[in-house]
Amino acid sequence: MALDRFGRRIHYLRISLTDHCNLRCLYCMPEEMTFRPNAELLQDDEILLLTRLFAGLGFDKIRLTGGEPTVRAQIVELVGGITHTPGVHSVSMTTNGVLLARLAGPLAEAGLQRVNISIDTLNPAKFRRLTRWGDMEDVWEGILAAEQAGLTPIKLNAVVVKGYNEEDVVDLARLTLEHPWQVRFIEMMPFAGATEMQITQMVTAAQIQAQVEAAFGALEAANGGKLDGEARLFHIPGAQGDIGFISSVSAPFCATCTRARLTADGVLRMCLLREHEINLLKPLRAGATLDDLRNLILEAVWNKPWGHGLAEGEIALNRAMSEIGG
Repeated sequence: MALDRFGRRIHYLRISLTDHCNLRCLYCMPEEMTFRPNAELLQDDEILLLTRLFAGLGFDKIRLTGGEPTVRAQIVELVGGITHTPGVHSVSMTTNGVLLARLAGPLAEAGLQRVNISIDTLNPAKFRRLTRWGDMEDVWEGILAAEQAGLTPIKLNAVVVKGYNEEDVVDLARLTLEHPWQVRFIEMMPFAGATEMQITQMVTAAQIQAQVEAAFGALEAANGGKLDGEARLFHIPGAQGDIGFISSVSAPFCATCTRARLTADGVLRMCLLREHEINLLKPLRAGATLDDLRNLILEAVWNKPWGHGLAEGEIALNRAMSEIGG
């Protein structure tokens, strides 16, 4: 069991499979983003070795992220290897959904259990403006394919950006009336790359909730009032699905954080919003033993910070969001 110095059991690993992406969302990266060469990223065998190592330390929940994880070569085979790792009980993926129409079925057959799909608006023109390259219809087809493949419960992630899509939250929330989906509204967080936009155009979870309640009336607390991961859940009375609010900036949930993040270039990051990192790929390729790597992981876990430093003005600028995996 991997415990930090505050007594939290750290058992949830988010693995970024690539920093590459087939979209260029305004709040995530510049349009001319330069990605790392594949040789600098974790290879399949290295990912599987580290997955086994983390599983041996009690990490039983895995989420695959990017960049965009579905653009990675041999993604189905890699997912199959991860899902069949002894000790791993939950494997999910966060994706933009663009390629899910053809990949949802094979990924489900490989053992993937659930997906979170990013969709910030249902307006095709706004979707193209926010993603620069994207076609909303591709994502919608991916959502339906994921549901048909059994990658449920479907969770839809919407980052709300002032001046772009704050008026679209009502239409997104309305999806829960007729679908057993969870629509999750996420506060924009500051990182390198689009930092000014992320700071000045952030809409708080409280502001989003007020807008939803203005349209549908008071929301009812769901999930017994407990967090579902990082989301505080509510539902519109009579709705099939739920609405979640992720308030990483305005009302952080650091006390309950059980996460570690492994970046695509093999760096272990114990807090999304802190710059401190431990390189695992370099010693792995230099011939470090499994015990050496295990000790590095346990040391990193022990020193996991209590929370981020946004309230004190500390912003992690050493990586863009796409280089961490969210």
